[in-house]
Amino acid sequence: MPPRLSPTVRQQRLGIELRKMRERVGVTPKSLAATLGTDLPKISQMENGKSGISAERLRLWARTCHCADGPYLDALLAMTQDRRKYWWDGYRGRLPGGLIDIAEMEHHAESLAILHTTFIPGLLQTSAYASAVFARVRPPMPQPDADARTAFRIQRQRLFTERPKPYAAYIHESALRMQFGGAVVLRDQLLGVLEDSERPGVEIRTIPFSVDTFPGSGESLYLARGPVPELDTVQIDLSNGPKFVHLDTELQTYRQIKEETAAVALGPAESRDFIRALLKDFS
Repeated sequence: MPPRLSPTVRQQRLGIELRKMRERVGVTPKSLAATLGTDLPKISQMENGKSGISAERLRLWARTCHCADGPYLDALLAMTQDRRKYWWDGYRGRLPGGLIDIAEMEHHAESLAILHTTFIPGLLQTSAYASAVFARVRPPMPQPDADARTAFRIQRQRLFTERPKPYAAYIHESALRMQFGGAVVLRDQLLGVLEDSERPGVEIRTIPFSVDTFPGSGESLYLARGPVPELDTVQIDLSNGPKFVHLDTELQTYRQIKEETAAVALGPAESRDFIRALLKDFS
């Protein structure tokens, strides 16, 4: 099978974990290739996510690298055996790969936590609000592309009903007040956030202007918990597209930012009251 031209972030992540496993004990690619009965280019492709790996080979890879962490190996094996097509695959070639990788990340996460200081998180956006967000992109995109992105963002919200999981959103007052689409659109959006806050497993936490500067004040980050901590992922919004963070030290930093943000945010009930008070400014 020819190597993948554009591996997904999830496929790349499996390769990253294979390389980390090998490098941790100093096994050379040449030695591993001999053990697996393959060649150096194939090892490179596996570690770059450009080629899949069978369950049998993964187990042999782990034994060769003296990795006996059962839960971690089980999680990696699950990644190798998942060959299904998902709804987001229908958007490949129509949308940037990074946007599709976000939907894939959300689907496979055990829990999700997001911090935003400039706009309402995507899983909570109304269609009108999402359209207004994409209308602000520079350079402007063709309307069909903007419509496709809006439809994709709204379809991601099926997660709440089809694959519910703990979801915590920490939203700064600046994001709650930013008028994408004008006052009417924002009012409907805030009402939508209130409705979403009543969903099982969904926790909306607000951070008022009155809160002193906190570690995540300059951040926009999305923490996806994996089946084991080693497979956590953080997604960060950048002007040229999403960035996905997997490095252990960086993950620990972002976990700490999330915990310190949670410590200063209003509680769920207080946050609902806070949003209801804000609605009076946009009536």
